[in-house]
Amino acid sequence: MSESNAMANGLAGAGGGIIAQIITYPLQTVNTRQQTERTLKGNKLGLPHSPNSLLQILQVIKSEGWGGLYSGLKPSLLGTAASQGIYYYFYQVFKNKAVAIAAARKVIGHGDGTVGMFGWLVVAAIAGSLNVLFTNPIWVIVTRMQTRTQAERKIMEGKKEALRREASESSSTDSTLQGKLAELESIKPQQYGTLHAANEIYSEAGIVGFWKGVIPSLIMVCNPSIQFMIYESSLKHLKAKRAAKNQGNRNVPAFEVFLLGALAKLGATVSTYPLLVVKSRLQAKQEIGGSSLLRYSGTFDAILKIIRYEGLPGFYKGMSTKIVQSVFAASVLFMVKEELVKAFMALADKSNKLLLKS
Repeated sequence: MSESNAMANGLAGAGGGIIAQIITYPLQTVNTRQQTERTLKGNKLGLPHSPNSLLQILQVIKSEGWGGLYSGLKPSLLGTAASQGIYYYFYQVFKNKAVAIAAARKVIGHGDGTVGMFGWLVVAAIAGSLNVLFTNPIWVIVTRMQTRTQAERKIMEGKKEALRREASESSSTDSTLQGKLAELESIKPQQYGTLHAANEIYSEAGIVGFWKGVIPSLIMVCNPSIQFMIYESSLKHLKAKRAAKNQGNRNVPAFEVFLLGALAKLGATVSTYPLLVVKSRLQAKQEIGGSSLLRYSGTFDAILKIIRYEGLPGFYKGMSTKIVQSVFAASVLFMVKEELVKAFMALADKSNKLLLKS
């Protein structure tokens, strides 16, 4: 029964994650671009400040079409299904073990037979770590595809600046410079799909490149840990409250689950957002940084350079967008997941009854 319960949670988590991902993906794309945009303290380079999320969405639609908002959607859906399936499967497996351990401890006179907050934290952390190690390559590819336009723009700006320097240091005429600049402008973007992104990552850093950002990702395991600690504790309280009022009926309505998911994700997102910024910047193409001061060789290099050249605000770029996207996505995910788990378990019970009759 516990195995079927874990499988039901794994499948439901994958289904809920895919639905939430499709609905909120444009916000995720914009948020990744906001996170990876580098600006020196005081905007010393004269770079324009990033527009708000709505204006940025409209700009992407205008310059790249609707497809720009969904860059990397296919690998992202694969990553979401894999991440949610792996996470919820292992979460349920270790949750069942934690419940069994708590029950066994009660028998020998230790505890009240329930899993405490620390127990939920450990369960979520183990499941999250396994999820990160298995799926990090997918998210590196997704980040590359979402930020491709930024990288191309920075590379083009670098080439133009090099041409201007060359013209100023030599006897090149304005017409020659203008011709070379026009030639650069005429270059059309090459097709850039999942395989192109994967080949680019491999050519830059080999297999290791697919695990860029894995250190902040592993540290960020505390995000779902905090999220599920809040969620499980609140859900347990609600179920007990409803059981007392409704003669043992512990079912929590979908809307209340939706609100619980939102509250849990909000607390987790605000506390761990700086790590998400570091992860995204490591996974994106480093040409986005433009200046060598804003390119990173690793996690600690990124943290130190963000503090030195951008200050603390650099760690919170795009946070308002992320809060809206992640809270809404988590709420949808939890609501859909709980309903799918009920449906799967009902089907399993019906199948068992039919087997017993036969």
